[in-house]
Amino acid sequence: MSWHCYLLECADGTLYTGITNDLEKRLAAHNGGTASKYTRSRLPVRQVYAEAHPDRSTASRREAEIKKLSRSAKLALAAESAKN
Repeated sequence: MSWHCYLLECADGTLYTGITNDLEKRLAAHNGGTASKYTRSRLPVRQVYAEAHPDRSTASRREAEIKKLSRSAKLALAAESAKN
């Protein structure tokens, strides 16, 4: 089973970083208001970045790295991903 680290843009323009083993289901849960307390009040959300990892541990480490980035660095990561 592959894990993913992802970045969402909320309706208010804020960014949310998380991990999951099912991106489609997790995005649906976020937009349904059941995935995260943070995103529940900032709907709708859209996925702007995702990367695959072999296990939960590496996905969690990458999530922590992304959370430490500045907003502009997170947006640059999303923009670079959109080019590919």
